[in-house]
Amino acid sequence: MEAEQRRLVEAKLRRRDREEARRDGRLPAAYMDDEDDELDGPMPTRRRRKPQDSDVDFEDEEPEIPAGIQDVRGPLNEWVTLEGPRQSIKREFHHFLTSFVDDNGESVYGERIKTMCEANGESLEVSYLHLYNTKADLAFYVVECPGEVLKIFDVVALEVVLSGFEEYDKIKSEIHVRITDLPMVEALRDMRQANLNKLVRVSGVVTRRTGVFPQLKYVKYDCVKCGDIVGPFYQDPHQEIRIGNCPNCQSKGPFNVNSEQTIYRNYQRMTLQETPGSVPAGRLPRHKEVICLWDLVDYARPGEEIEVTGTYRNNLDVTLNIRNGFPVFATVIEANHISKKEDMFASFRLTEEDHRQIRALAKDERILQRIIKSIAPSIYGHEDIKTALALAMFGGVFKNPQNKHRLRGDINVLLLGDPGTAKSQFLKYVEKTAHRAVYTTGQGASAVGLTASVHKDAVTKEWTLEGGALVMADRGVCMIDEFDKMNDQDRTSIHEAMEQQSISISKAGIITTLQARCAVIAAANPIRGKYNPQIPFSQNVELTEPILSRFDVLCVVKDTADPVIDELLATFVVNSHIRSHPNFQGDRGIAPAVDSDIIPQDLLRKYIMFARDRVYPKLNDVDHEKIEKLYADLRRESMIGGSIPITVRYLESIIRMSEAFARMHLRDSVRQDDVDRAISVTVKSFISSQKLSVKKQLEKSFEKYMTRDLDNFELLNHVLSELVREHIRFNFYRRDAMPESVDIDAEELELRARELNIHNLQPFYQSGLFRSLYSLRGGKIHKKL
Repeated sequence: MEAEQRRLVEAKLRRRDREEARRDGRLPAAYMDDEDDELDGPMPTRRRRKPQDSDVDFEDEEPEIPAGIQDVRGPLNEWVTLEGPRQSIKREFHHFLTSFVDDNGESVYGERIKTMCEANGESLEVSYLHLYNTKADLAFYVVECPGEVLKIFDVVALEVVLSGFEEYDKIKSEIHVRITDLPMVEALRDMRQANLNKLVRVSGVVTRRTGVFPQLKYVKYDCVKCGDIVGPFYQDPHQEIRIGNCPNCQSKGPFNVNSEQTIYRNYQRMTLQETPGSVPAGRLPRHKEVICLWDLVDYARPGEEIEVTGTYRNNLDVTLNIRNGFPVFATVIEANHISKKEDMFASFRLTEEDHRQIRALAKDERILQRIIKSIAPSIYGHEDIKTALALAMFGGVFKNPQNKHRLRGDINVLLLGDPGTAKSQFLKYVEKTAHRAVYTTGQGASAVGLTASVHKDAVTKEWTLEGGALVMADRGVCMIDEFDKMNDQDRTSIHEAMEQQSISISKAGIITTLQARCAVIAAANPIRGKYNPQIPFSQNVELTEPILSRFDVLCVVKDTADPVIDELLATFVVNSHIRSHPNFQGDRGIAPAVDSDIIPQDLLRKYIMFARDRVYPKLNDVDHEKIEKLYADLRRESMIGGSIPITVRYLESIIRMSEAFARMHLRDSVRQDDVDRAISVTVKSFISSQKLSVKKQLEKSFEKYMTRDLDNFELLNHVLSELVREHIRFNFYRRDAMPESVDIDAEELELRARELNIHNLQPFYQSGLFRSLYSLRGGKIHKKL
């Protein structure tokens, strides 16, 4: 064979090998066009022919191996590497991507590929549930052998993308299939050897994150002696590639990495720790290292709660071997898909049905009363605390005028009072309801545990930041129980976080600022265990004025003995225990039904998320003179009574609470009644902190600021039930028999209501609470017994 002819044949053979390597996923498309351009046309693909009688030699033919689960022979991870199963998996997944349609008959993944390409992305999300319902075998393979099967999926996804966007490989050399909606969620502390090399889904909080490093994927080497380029070689992330000799000069090196033609990928490690609320009592939280590659780097920041779907792998750790003896392996999770917890409940993830329910709920005239009543419905009374918690969860609007001065929008609340008034239960309720919440106690929290700490990374030997509770609660709520048990030094460390909503760090050469945009809800007990109303507020607590001025609302809870209220409380607790029994069948004869005004907790959570994400009310026409007069009066009285200090921060608090009240109604502007409610909350907070001798006088002085926009339905229902009880007792004594029904004149109820300064009873007659128990007929209130 002549030299020119031999060169063409060798070029064709090299091109054939490269084509097969690219199809099998061993080489990227970037290595296809570096040489052999003189060969025209693509390489012909071999087609299998049906055997004919005239065929004699079948040495080149490979039998088709089916890819069903029942046909697996030997270990599954070895079986999927065979050529027959690989081709079957490719064919099935290609058919899945191109043929899967939704209920309307539209292609699901065709639209996703179009959206991905418009954004120049490289990640294609594939739902595991879609795969399971249509291609159950592929769903089984991807969970049991994710390492090999996901490589096949990536190759097929690139082929499908290139069929619609022919030049897309010039933008992104690879497409990565991300598996979502894996049904089984594993706990970090439950990961065992049975999960090794399997696809798992775990959740936790990111506590630490390294920088982004380049990692070798396809490497080429330069032979120092002859200058020939050797490679490319696929670099296994768990084992270093070593070359024996140069194929050109047969020398054994040395070899240098060719940095120009070597292909790298982004690499980052982050630490995933168990969610604080999911750690069993008395246990340390477990953590795992998560490896992020390609476009997953820098997706999650420290403090964010995420769910990771990835491959659970093991690698050799020298330090573990020295400590525990060989062979002990460390385990890591190689991330395939990451989703943030806050994105799962964000408003853009809500369905059309959720949007319709939220809009319909906002049109209710009594939506404010219903929201306050739905906060911790298992706790009786405490309307002021429930109002404060609702304000904290909805929050105001964050402002940053000219990007120079930040004005926080979160509302801080302090619950101070006697033991047994359900302060900790309120905090636990907010932890379960708020979209992002961190719960901690003052006794077990330190300054760095609340703010941030600096650690030296064990691998890179670099100093890294680890966020504390306030950083983890960014854009959420941080609850601090036993606030009075904290040391003064630890309490001082959160001054900046509560007002500027940032944490400044200057340690180990690291000078930076972390975000802590969260509302703080704290619960504390008085000095002597029980609040003494005879002495000023400042003598009841050991909190300094700087920390008190940072709380927008102060709720002083006193456990007073009142026979009527105590009877209602006991009845409420007993009925709540009866309804909470697992065998309770809803018999209203045993316990009354739950109030129909209470919003279901799932809907309330979606309502709060929708309001925080979509509604940003503006201040328009408000009475400025009323706010100015109130501020002057509060300043004057605070200097005399020795109560909480009134600073200019309380003016901003009134604005924040006005915006929160407007958010509860899903309004785009703040009305005067919202400002009046905010002023009422501020005045009540100020008056409740006064000692008893001046409290009555202040209530008369500030009566014009305290709005009567209260939910009087419960009070009217109590008055009406007392009237029913009197009529039953009267009829029983007169007839010596229990009547079947009771009729009461509406004028009699209106007379009792006027004594309580309630003059309009029409809203009560139209409420669901009245209609569920009574009926109004010709001026008579009818009650069937």
